[in-house]
Amino acid sequence: MADKIKLAIACDLSGFPLKQEVVKYLRERGDIDVLDFGIDSADAPKPYFEQAPKVAKAVQSGEAEKGILICGTGQGMAIVANKHKGVYACVVDDIFSGERAKIVNNSNVITMGGWITAPFLGCQIVEAWLAVGFTQKMEFKKDFLSNAFNEVIEVEKRNFR
Repeated sequence: MADKIKLAIACDLSGFPLKQEVVKYLRERGDIDVLDFGIDSADAPKPYFEQAPKVAKAVQSGEAEKGILICGTGQGMAIVANKHKGVYACVVDDIFSGERAKIVNNSNVITMGGWITAPFLGCQIVEAWLAVGFTQKMEFKKDFLSNAFNEVIEVEKRNFR
């Protein structure tokens, strides 16, 4: 049996219902080791700017290979996550953008909006993102995409000292 994918997840109050469904889906898959950073209850909310660093740092350190962050729109979580070196977070609102976040941008974190994305769709987005690899389905652009990602890493090196 292959090793399980280690995936960190967190949300704020606005993302709580969607996170609960995504965690349930991930655990039912059986091939994901879920590291849930909460929130664990609507009665104990925490803001996006406190939650996003938990997943970003888990990805940075290698504690998790991938991460999912959920707030109202996904945008605040993405902003905070991308302030961490080595974290490539994309806001995804549909299956196509979820898949392309990995294929085109080599994202290791996706963010979603609990105000925008229904739980069933959120699980489909996660499934699409997890199912593909960087440049998969875009082999004709593999060199371009790989070079572009390397340029992103160079930008990161210049700006994260």
